[in-house]
Amino acid sequence: MYLSPFKLERYFARYEFNTEYLLCSSDCEAMSVADLLAFEAGAAEKFQNVWLGYTESLGSPTLRKEIAGMYSTTQPEDILVFSGAGEAIYLFMMAALQAGDHIIVHSPHYQSLSEVAKGIGCNVGLWRAHEENGWALDVNELPALMQPSTKAIIINTPHNPTGYLMSRADFDALNRFAQENNLLLFSDEVYRESEFDPAHRLPAAVDYGTHAISLGVTSKTYGLAGLRIGWTATKNHDLYNKMASLKDYTTICNSAPSEFLAEVALRHREKLAERNLGIIKHNLAVIDDLFTRHSSLFTWVRPQAGSMGFPKLLKGDVEEFCDDLVKKAGVLLLPGTMYEDTGNHFRLGLGRKSLPQAVEKLRGYL
Repeated sequence: MYLSPFKLERYFARYEFNTEYLLCSSDCEAMSVADLLAFEAGAAEKFQNVWLGYTESLGSPTLRKEIAGMYSTTQPEDILVFSGAGEAIYLFMMAALQAGDHIIVHSPHYQSLSEVAKGIGCNVGLWRAHEENGWALDVNELPALMQPSTKAIIINTPHNPTGYLMSRADFDALNRFAQENNLLLFSDEVYRESEFDPAHRLPAAVDYGTHAISLGVTSKTYGLAGLRIGWTATKNHDLYNKMASLKDYTTICNSAPSEFLAEVALRHREKLAERNLGIIKHNLAVIDDLFTRHSSLFTWVRPQAGSMGFPKLLKGDVEEFCDDLVKKAGVLLLPGTMYEDTGNHFRLGLGRKSLPQAVEKLRGYL
């Protein structure tokens, strides 16, 4: 098995911890352990007594119960906890696919959503989002993307990097298509509960049936990337058991302190999401003003959910622009080429409190 270098992560490795302003982060504003524990009376004292031995491989029973409560029809035995969403993606692909299988992947996308399958020897078909249609996917394109060996559809909504949120009608149709064609649907939902209008929130894919796998994580909507806790929710227990068995070859089990803190966080996830949505909406106003003032240089489809957008640079080359900006102004943007995008886009992060200061630096550079 060969995995190509993860271009986005290698790009961040160069800049993330030595650049003053990160204007392209995909996660929301983090907080300290003390601030998180303050959400719940007695949590700080309980945290001091967390046992630092091995934990249950599937995830602690109480954490799995808390996660199951996020969905409409799941039980704790449908939840498998991982050390971040990346491990969950990797082990899903390893459990579900084999060489020669074909998958359909929402594009543009986070590289691991296709790269692991390629490493296994799968063929990947891209289901391309259309910028001219608000970065929407066209469900009517799916039949033409099918092959006799198609095994799964990989979807991400709310979407990284565009902030696109699929409509309920399209999501219903997508689930019907997967069921009718005996396909797995891997639904990356790590930005769920960060919709700008809660009325537009989609049901979780897992609640549509045994064909679906929902992916969640504490990193994005809740701003707790340092916990490194992700999970899958699925009623497909053959697939669940394969993933659980493969986890013995990766992390075996999760961090006990992280599982405890994740459980506290998810009990108070509405407060965390509300806090971070407040930051995002404030930052959107700042970006709206920036793009109005510089309409000859930037354009974008305004996001509907999540902590990022995917603007387009109208003049010059986006890789050169991002490289010059970080060197001269200490502001990091992520060129869309890290997503195999050829449209001169860049990823803009909206979830950090430092955005207004970063934008001032960007204004000075412009």
